[in-house]
Amino acid sequence: MLSQEEKNMYFSSLFGGAVGGLVVDVVLFPLDTLKTRLQSGVGFRKAGGFSGIYKGIGPQAIGSAPQAAFFFLTYESFKYYTEPHVAPHSLPLVYMTGASISEVVACLIRVPMEVVKQRRQTTTNHKHTSLRILKHAIKSEGIIKGLYRGFGSTIIREIPFSLIQFPVLEYLKSTYRINFKNNIPLESWEVANCGAIAGGFAAAVTTPLDVAKTRIMLADKKTATKMRVRSVLSQIYYEQGIKGLFAGFAPRVLWITLGGYVFFGMYDFSKNFCNEYFLDSEFENR
Repeated sequence: MLSQEEKNMYFSSLFGGAVGGLVVDVVLFPLDTLKTRLQSGVGFRKAGGFSGIYKGIGPQAIGSAPQAAFFFLTYESFKYYTEPHVAPHSLPLVYMTGASISEVVACLIRVPMEVVKQRRQTTTNHKHTSLRILKHAIKSEGIIKGLYRGFGSTIIREIPFSLIQFPVLEYLKSTYRINFKNNIPLESWEVANCGAIAGGFAAAVTTPLDVAKTRIMLADKKTATKMRVRSVLSQIYYEQGIKGLFAGFAPRVLWITLGGYVFFGMYDFSKNFCNEYFLDSEFENR
């Protein structure tokens, strides 16, 4: 039997994650499109340039809320049940482990969305709608190989990203709260600032992994079966050097920095709003 505190934690994590994920993905979608086209193997102009920067927003809007909701449900649950039993100096390990597990769960929803979205972002054929791309992927390669193309490379990108982002985020929140707030809980805009710094730093470090993931997702069927993250990175470095490995660096870092601000700010605000106006009132009425 779940306690009221556990029920509140589950529901507020789902609600806050869903709102935060949807808002940031829709608002900052053009930056994601530009980043994807810069990383495309055919080049920025052939992939669409600056035109149609909202291509692929359909699958993004559909998938962003549930994948973010399940990420935070997993992450907050892991923290809730683990933190009380861990020494303070081991807390970063808790955040890293929780974030890694959460990324795997979220990627079960995120990867199919990413496959369809990125192919839509880089096609110049207006007849290739998101629905047609989805149907073609399933018909030509099946659900697993078609929609989960690049699952491994996405995990390889996301786990290092989270291993960096969440310990930095928790450290910034804790340090700011202790040194500047007299241990008073942070406001949502303060959480947003911490999220922006942590996200931008993690994005900068993991850009090469994002480039590899994009190339694998956009490759044709025959080529993709032979592609591995290490070999893709080696080929990009051989052909384009460091510049190629950090293709799309500026829009990616800008997108995730702004996204970190909006996402974590909206997540904290929505979670607090949910606790204050829904869960607390429901509890009082019983």
